[in-house]
Amino acid sequence: MAATHGCDADHKSASPPAPVRAPSLDDVRTARKMLSGVSRVTAMEGSRHLSRLVGAPVHLKCENLQRTGSFKLRGAYVRIAGLSAPERAAGVVAASAGNHAQGVALAASLLGVRSTVFMPVGAPLPKVAATREYGAEVRTHGQVVDETLHAAQEYARATGAVFIHPFDHPDVVAGQGTVGLEILEQCPDVGTVVVGMGGGGLAAGIALAVKALRPEVRVVGVQAEGAAAYPPSLAAGRPVALAAPATMADGIKVGRPGDVPFKIVGDLVDEVRTVTEDALSRALLLCLERAKLVVEPAGASPVAALLTDPDAFRGPVVAVLSGGNVDPLLLQQVLRHGMAAAGRYLSLRLRLTDRPGSLATLLGVLSEADANVLDVSHARTDPRLGLREAEVELRLETQGPVHCEEVRKVIREAGYTVMP
Repeated sequence: MAATHGCDADHKSASPPAPVRAPSLDDVRTARKMLSGVSRVTAMEGSRHLSRLVGAPVHLKCENLQRTGSFKLRGAYVRIAGLSAPERAAGVVAASAGNHAQGVALAASLLGVRSTVFMPVGAPLPKVAATREYGAEVRTHGQVVDETLHAAQEYARATGAVFIHPFDHPDVVAGQGTVGLEILEQCPDVGTVVVGMGGGGLAAGIALAVKALRPEVRVVGVQAEGAAAYPPSLAAGRPVALAAPATMADGIKVGRPGDVPFKIVGDLVDEVRTVTEDALSRALLLCLERAKLVVEPAGASPVAALLTDPDAFRGPVVAVLSGGNVDPLLLQQVLRHGMAAAGRYLSLRLRLTDRPGSLATLLGVLSEADANVLDVSHARTDPRLGLREAEVELRLETQGPVHCEEVRKVIREAGYTVMP
């Protein structure tokens, strides 16, 4: 069933495009044999919280625990392993801000192939360091991935190195499809597989494997609202480029679907949905707090879809956590955003009588309400205030929206006026 609605450049040519070779189930099975002893059969963990929310069993496919921290090793290894001896001798080159870089670096090292990886200037230092440690020569170029990609392709033309695309190649799609085979073995009665989508390689590979063996299983792709290239592309019947994709989820921040995965997604993925940045933040927070799993925003996108519309998925549901390579600084920001989106922060401004002990009394009221005070701003000199008045601005950590209302009620009952 073709995808119908929502989760790089659109070239015009007088001649019809060359046919795209789609991988087959046999290709996926061959890829699995190639990956034996290389990639992990990642764990599948049940989620009681999400199961209660959805009303059916929900399982998390933990590709964030894969070697290099994401599914990307699978496709990169299969692609490089398929190169001829002269191609291997020429080396490989890739462009990536993180997950693909690490996957190519490790895959090439395991196969004894020289690798060069171009990364944007300002790429997170832990990802740059990990890529080097996996054996690649890292070169930084450009402020955005498009500039980095151009530099890598120029390097390939100049040196003869083989460019390893992150998603737009049959071998890469076949490698990612091994995730689908594992899902069917680990959860034989699966009803719906939910997977994040950028260029579409992982979703296409999973759909290829799952639909070939269990055509009744629904496959749902998820994109970030600000980087959702698949809905307009599917509507147009061809890959269409977004002018400026924008999302915190770097792993699915892709401006144009790949030609190879696009055809598969159009034929086999049942639905493509989009999720907001708030939903991504809440999903990442939930994975950390409830599942004890560190997941990057892209990897949390299937969970975001479940949180956004829990009644839309036939169970049992498998949500693919595609990666866990999140920069610590971004993680800190996203967790704060996720707590705010989940109603876990409350900001209040109120006036009180300016006398000794008045602030301490207010803080005692908040303590009785089980609200954790994060910041206090105390002003006495504002010309809007009366002679014996003070204004206090508070930022509180709460237990959620219901608790926020309880805190407001306790403050009002204590005689304080909350300012608009």
